[in-house]
Amino acid sequence: MMNWEKLLLPTSESGTGTELYRSQFERDFDRIVFSAPFRNLQDKTQVFPLPESDFVHTRLTHSLEVSSVGRSLGKSAGQFLIEKYSNLKQKGVNSSDIGAIVAAAALAHDIGNPPFGHAGEEAISDFFRFHAYGKIWQDHLEEASWADLVAFEGNAQGFRMLLAKENGLNISPAALAAFTKYPRPSLLKDKVSGRRSQKKYGFFSNDLTAFQALAESLGVHSCTQNSWLRHPLAFLVEAADDICYSIIDLEDGCTLGLVPLDEVIALLAEIIGDRFSPQKLKAYPSPRQKLAIMRAMAINQLVSETVAVFEREEENMLMGYFDSALTEMIPSAPILEKISKLSVQKIYRSKQVLEKEAAGFQVIEGLLACFSQAVYHFHFQKDRLSGQDKSILRLLPEDFAPEKFSKPYPLLRALLDFISGMTDKYALSLYRRVKGISLPGG
Repeated sequence: MMNWEKLLLPTSESGTGTELYRSQFERDFDRIVFSAPFRNLQDKTQVFPLPESDFVHTRLTHSLEVSSVGRSLGKSAGQFLIEKYSNLKQKGVNSSDIGAIVAAAALAHDIGNPPFGHAGEEAISDFFRFHAYGKIWQDHLEEASWADLVAFEGNAQGFRMLLAKENGLNISPAALAAFTKYPRPSLLKDKVSGRRSQKKYGFFSNDLTAFQALAESLGVHSCTQNSWLRHPLAFLVEAADDICYSIIDLEDGCTLGLVPLDEVIALLAEIIGDRFSPQKLKAYPSPRQKLAIMRAMAINQLVSETVAVFEREEENMLMGYFDSALTEMIPSAPILEKISKLSVQKIYRSKQVLEKEAAGFQVIEGLLACFSQAVYHFHFQKDRLSGQDKSILRLLPEDFAPEKFSKPYPLLRALLDFISGMTDKYALSLYRRVKGISLPGG
């Protein structure tokens, strides 16, 4: 059975390492906010292309909202933990500390997403699975390394970015573990069916040792070979994300005219229950105001329901018996499923979303084809290194010199750091330039 004191304070004997004005977990949050990878989320779409009118969410605003919901979940669950485990209070841990851990991990939850979101992830995977200059690397890589490439995962890229010294984040072990919703590598031969934590993977093969050390320091138990139980706070991070994208994607869909306001109000009213008053809602004159109040009340209800499930299942989490999404266990789960089905039908398959995804596939594949071909020729086929290849190589960041890499996997990881770290606009602009569709300054 895992132990909360070690899960929260693996190395400190004097509480949360509080500075004069902030705890180590508040410092985690601040470091993420001021990091370049987080700032880049402002120009990465959440679902919709960024319109000229009518605000819709970017990855940045989505991450801030998930963090806000995560803080509420963490503080409420934290109060329960402090009251249940007196040793935590004796060590100087309070409910705000637990809220700050969840808030920081939730703030970073999308930090590894490539341009164009999930379409970007799939585009990277498809490039290595199907493109000639993607498949060409397979014979040069170990099985585990190849598995990372043909199933690119933004969660694993995020773990890598949080570890990267050049990003200067150095967040606490508790926040890093809470961030890791899928504590397993891409290649897992003894996957356990039905465990939510094994649905995807959370770190690349070359970060396996780093996660092993993290798990050992926190007392996170292994599940099978090379897979671990979740840190219990990771369930709250996941729930915060689930709550936000369910409710806020629906709100965006309504704002853009894809879902009628009355239909959205009816769905959110089912979540709110007896607290919903049609008469009071009429007092708000604009659709935007009606949406805002309904969204706030629905999220508040979902937070309360989620914390109740967390409290009920907390000991089972510590023992590894519970491994499901909290939002699938709450009373409002059937309504969230109804919202999900409606969102797929009317929002995620809308013309503007599908056009954005199609463009993302073209852009990501085009960039990878140019850079992968040039890098491959440089390393393995010098006789085919063309003038175009040399020009492409000069576009790589200064700290990414192909000659620095003696092995192909670290080289490809660096290339994917470069591509996945781009904003949507920069990726599109660079694609146009390398393809000759537009010229610099044009």
